[in-house]
Amino acid sequence: MENFILYEEIGRGSKTVVYKGRRKGTINFVAILCTDKCRRPEITNWVRLTHEIKHKNIVTFHEWYETSNHLWLVVELCTGGSLEMVIAQDENLPEDVVREFGIDLLTGLHHLHQLGILFCDISPRKILLEGPGTLKFSNFSLAKVEGENLEEFFTLVAAEEGGGDSGENVVKKSMKSRVKGSLIYTAPEIVRGTDFSITSDLWSLGCLLYEMFSGKPPFFSECVSELIEKICYEDPLPPIPKDSSCPKASSDFINLLDGLLQKDPQKRLTWADLLQHSFWKDAFARNDQDSSTEDSNVSRNMEYSGSQDATELLKSPQGGQAKGEKSGQRLSHSFRLENPSDLRPKSTLGGQLNESMFLLSSRPTPRTSTAVALSPGDAVTQSSPQKTSPLTKIASGHMSQQDLESRMRELIYTDSDLVITPIIDNPKIMKQPPIKYDPKILHLPAHSVDKLVFLEDQDWNDFLQQVCSQIDSTEKSTGASRAKLNLLCYLCVVAGHREVATRLLHSPLFQLLIQHLRIAPNWDIRAKIARMIGLLASHTSELQENAPVIEAITLLTELIRENFRNSKLKQCLLPTLGELIYLIATEEEKKKHPRECWAVPLAAYTVLMRCLREGEERVVNHMAAKIIENVCTTFSAQAQGFITGEIGPVLWYLFKHSTVDSLRITAISALCRITRHSPTAFQNVIEKVGLTSVINSLASAICKVQQYMLTLFSAMLSCGIHLQRLIQEKDFVSTIIRLLDSPSTSIRAKAFLVLLYILIHNHEMLLLSCQARLVMYIERDSRKTTPGKEQQSGNEYLSRCLDLLIRHMVQELPRILGDILNALANVSGRKHPSTVQAKQLKMCLPLMPVVLHLVTSQVFRPQVVTEEFLFSYGTILSHIKSIDSGETNIDGAVGLMASEEFIKITLSAFEAVIQYPILLKDYCSTVVDYILPPLVSLVQSQNVEWRLFSLRLLSETTSLLVNQEPDDGKEVVNVDSDNNLLALIRDVLLPQYEHILTQPDPVPAYALKLLVAMTEHNPTFTRLVEDSKLIPRIFEVILEHQENILGNTMQSVVALLNNLVACKDSNMKLLYEQGLVRHICSLFTETATLCLDADNKSNNETAAALLFSLLDILHGMLTYTSGVVRLALQAQKSGSGGSTQAAEDLLLLGKPLIDLVSLLIPLPH
Repeated sequence: MENFILYEEIGRGSKTVVYKGRRKGTINFVAILCTDKCRRPEITNWVRLTHEIKHKNIVTFHEWYETSNHLWLVVELCTGGSLEMVIAQDENLPEDVVREFGIDLLTGLHHLHQLGILFCDISPRKILLEGPGTLKFSNFSLAKVEGENLEEFFTLVAAEEGGGDSGENVVKKSMKSRVKGSLIYTAPEIVRGTDFSITSDLWSLGCLLYEMFSGKPPFFSECVSELIEKICYEDPLPPIPKDSSCPKASSDFINLLDGLLQKDPQKRLTWADLLQHSFWKDAFARNDQDSSTEDSNVSRNMEYSGSQDATELLKSPQGGQAKGEKSGQRLSHSFRLENPSDLRPKSTLGGQLNESMFLLSSRPTPRTSTAVALSPGDAVTQSSPQKTSPLTKIASGHMSQQDLESRMRELIYTDSDLVITPIIDNPKIMKQPPIKYDPKILHLPAHSVDKLVFLEDQDWNDFLQQVCSQIDSTEKSTGASRAKLNLLCYLCVVAGHREVATRLLHSPLFQLLIQHLRIAPNWDIRAKIARMIGLLASHTSELQENAPVIEAITLLTELIRENFRNSKLKQCLLPTLGELIYLIATEEEKKKHPRECWAVPLAAYTVLMRCLREGEERVVNHMAAKIIENVCTTFSAQAQGFITGEIGPVLWYLFKHSTVDSLRITAISALCRITRHSPTAFQNVIEKVGLTSVINSLASAICKVQQYMLTLFSAMLSCGIHLQRLIQEKDFVSTIIRLLDSPSTSIRAKAFLVLLYILIHNHEMLLLSCQARLVMYIERDSRKTTPGKEQQSGNEYLSRCLDLLIRHMVQELPRILGDILNALANVSGRKHPSTVQAKQLKMCLPLMPVVLHLVTSQVFRPQVVTEEFLFSYGTILSHIKSIDSGETNIDGAVGLMASEEFIKITLSAFEAVIQYPILLKDYCSTVVDYILPPLVSLVQSQNVEWRLFSLRLLSETTSLLVNQEPDDGKEVVNVDSDNNLLALIRDVLLPQYEHILTQPDPVPAYALKLLVAMTEHNPTFTRLVEDSKLIPRIFEVILEHQENILGNTMQSVVALLNNLVACKDSNMKLLYEQGLVRHICSLFTETATLCLDADNKSNNETAAALLFSLLDILHGMLTYTSGVVRLALQAQKSGSGGSTQAAEDLLLLGKPLIDLVSLLIPLPH
C-alpha cells in the first residue's frame, strides 16, 4: 500500500487533526483526518453513508485506514475553508450570494434525502467551500438513514470493537450524548424528543440561510434552557444584516425563511414547495423536468395505490419517499449495516498497523492563516484530487479468449437494462384518474388493508361471500350499477396490497370477475373489472396452477379482437392482458419448466403484434411495447411467443417514428430484451434499415437509448452476427469511442465492452482507437473506479468492463510485437522484399504507435514493460540497425516516410520507458544485453536524427543503470551487467568518441553525460578514458564552448573533470600537461563573474552550481599538489636524496590558482 505525505495541519478538534496530504508518487492532494480510535462509531457512520456517494455538493470519501493508534480518513480536499469561517470574516452575506450558496445547499441536501439519508446536524462548520466557491456537505458523523436508531448503530460498532457485551449499559448511556449535534440549529420537534426527519433538516437549512444573511443564527443564547425556550416558543426576528449599509431582506427571502422556520413540522415547507419557491428564480425548474422525465427506476416491488400519482411520488421525498425508497433499495446493503465488520478500514502493508505509512513532509510548508475549528464532530477543510487508479495493478496471469468472452457475456446485461415497471396504471403510458369509493354505499364493511390481511378464515369467507353476492346481483337499476362500480373501486384500492391480492386471486371472486367481464352489459363495469383483474395480477406474490388465468387471457384476447377498432376499449383491456401474461412468465421462470396449463393462446400474441403496428394510437403502441418489454425480461415460453421475424423492425419503427421519449425508450428496451433471447431480432433491424442508419441513431440518441443500443450491439457481437462487418466499420468504432465522453457511467462501461468485442476480432482497430484517445479515456475512468462496491453500482460495473479491456490490451501487445518481429525477420538481409512480405510489413509496422500509446500510459506501463517486452524491443532495434546500415531495405515496401516514422516511434517508445527507472530495475541485464548494443550501433548512423536520438537514449539509459541500487541477492547479476556494459562501451563506443566529440551540439553534451555516469560509477573507467587519448579532445571541447559556459556541454565537461580529478588512479600529470590549471582558472573567472552579475539573476543558480563543481575540482587539485609536495619534503628530510624538482614545477604550474582567492572573497556565503 502506498504511503501518504502529510503537509500542513489545516484543522484540529478535541480528538482529531486534519492535514493537507498527498499520496506518495502522485500530485493528488487530499485531506487526511487522523482521529483517535474512540471515535470509531462516528467515523464508521461517516464512511458507510458516503462511500458510494459522488455528488458535486458532497465531500467525496476516498478511503480509510486503521493503524496502531489511529483511524485515518482520506477525503476530498476543499481549499476555501468552512462556511462558518466565511460568515465570521464577512459578518453577513448579500442576498444574491445567499441565493447562490443556498442553491448548492439545496442541491446537496435534496440528493441526500433522495437517498434516504438525513444529515441531522446541519451547521456552518460542516459546510465546506471548494476553490471556485462550490459548497459541499462534510462530516457525516451524526447523519443517519431515515427511520434508523443512530444510538443503536453506535452501540453496535462500539460493542463490536470491544469484542463483547461487557459494559453494554455504560456504552448505551454514553451514546446518547454522542448522537446530539448543535442545539442552535435543531428543530423544535427534535428538542421535544421526536426523531429526526426531512422536515427537521429543512428547519436547520432555514437557520443556515438566516445566519448567512444576518451574520447570526435565528435563535441564540448562552443558557441552554433559554435557547430551548426560544426555539420552541419564540418567533425569530426579521433577518437584519450586521452591516447597516447592506440592503434589507426581500419579501421572497422573508417568505422563504418563514416557511422553513415553522414550529409545526406539518406547516413547514415541503421539498416540492421549497424547490418551486420564487426566491430561487426558477433555478430548480430544470431539475423538476428531469425528475418527471426519468424512466422508471421505480421498482416493481413498490406498492401502487390508485389514489396516488407515481410521478408525484418520484418528485418529492416527502410525498411518500418514492425516490428515496428507490435509492434506498439499491444502497440498503451499504447503509443499513447490521454487522459493522462488513465495513472495515484498510490496514497497512502486510496487515501490520504501522503509523509510518503517513509520513510528515520534511519540506517546510506555510500554515494556513485560519485553522478550521473542529467540533467533536470534527468538520474538515479539504480539495478535489484525482484518485489513483485501482486498476494500475491488475491481477497477473494470462486469460484465454474463451474465458475472456465468457466474462464479457456476463456483463452484457445489467440490472439497469432489465428494470421492470408496471404495465397497468403506469403514468409514463397513461395517467389514470385516482380511484375513489364511497364507504356509505358499499353495503359491506369497508375493511382497511391491514384488517383484511389479519381476518380469520371464517371472517374472510363471509367478506368474500358478501362481495361475490353484490357483484353477482342481477338488479339492473342505476343505483345497483353505481353500487357495483363503487364496490369494484374499493376492491381496486385493496388489491394494491400483495397479501390481499394473492388471497383474492385464488378465491372464487376471481372466477366470478372473469364471468362478469364476459357478460356484464355495462362497459363501465367491464372496464373496472378488467382493471381489478390487472391489479390482482400485478400485485400477487404467487400463482397457483388452479387459478383460471388462461381463461382470463383468452377472454381478454377475444374482447380486444372483437372490438379492435375501439381504441378506448383496448386501452382498458391491454394492461390487464399484459399483467396476466407477465405473471405467468415470472411464475414459469421460477419453476424453471413450462406448465401446459399456462400455455398462452397464439391469438394473444397476434393481437399484441397488431397493436404495435403503424396507425395505432400512441398509447396502444406503448402498452403493447411495455408488455413485450416486461415479458421478455423473463426466460420463459411466454417470451418465446414474441420472437418473430417482424418483431425487431416493428419495434425499431416505433422507436424511430415516435415523438414521445417514454415510448421510444420502451420500444428500444423491448427490442433489447427480445435480442437477449434472439440476437437475430436486431440483425433483422440492421438488414432492413441499414447499419449507417442504426449508427446515426446511436450517436444522436438520449442517454437511456444509447445504453440499450450499446447492449444490443454487445449481444449481437457476442454471437458473431454481422461480426466481420462491424469490426471493419471505422464509423462504428469512432461513434463508440465518442460515447466515452458520455456523463453516464453505464454508457461508458458498455462502450468499453463493445470496443473490447471489436478489438478481440480485429486488432488493427486498436490503432484507430488509440489515435481516437482510447488510452486517455481508460486512464480517466480508471481513476474514477473504486473497489469494494456492490456489483450493480455504476463504478463497479465500469471497473469490471475496464478490467477486461485492459487485460486484453496488455495481452495484445506481445502479439503486436511478435507480428512486427516476424515481418522484419522475413525481410532481414533482403534489399527487395516480395509482394507477400511487403504486404505483411504494411499491415504490421503501422501498429508500432500502439506500443507508444501503452508505454506512455500510467495504467498500462507497469503491466506491459516486462522482460519479454524488453527482449522483443531489443530485437526490433537490431532489425532497425540492419535497416539503417543498408543490409535490409524496406523503403520500397512501405515507403521512405513510413520507414522513418516506424524508427522514430520505436525510439520514442523506449524514451518513454526510461522516464520511469523503477520499471528497469529488475531487467538490467536484459537492457544491457539486448537493447544497448543496437543503440550503440545506431550512434554511428548516417542519419543525423537517429544518431542523436540513439546517443541521447544511450546516455540516459546508462546513467539510470549505473545508478540503480542493487537488491539483496542480485549482486552477481548486477556485476555481470556492469561488466557487459563496460565491455560494450570500451570496445564499441569509446573508439568513436574522438569523432563524436567533434560534432555540433547537442551531441557532445550527451556523449560527455555518458562518460560522467561511467566515471562516477566505475573509477577504473577513468583509465579507459585516458588510454583512449580523449583528454586533449575534452579540453578542446572547453575551448569550443567557452562562449556558452552555462550550457549543458560545459556542465558535462566540468562534471567529467571533477570525476577525473577526484579519482585516485587518475593520471594528474597528463591533465596538468594539457592545461588543466589554465582552463580551470578561465572557467572559474567567468563563472564567478556570472554569479556576481546582479542584472542577470536568472543564470545565478546555474552559475552557482557550476562554481561548486569547479571548487570541487580546485580542492582535488590542491589535495594532489599538497600530496606531491609532502612526499618531496619527506624525502628531503629523510636524506634519501629525492629530487624536489617535480614538486617545484607543480607549485609553479599551480601559481595562477592563488589569484582565484580575490574572486572568492566577494561571493555571497
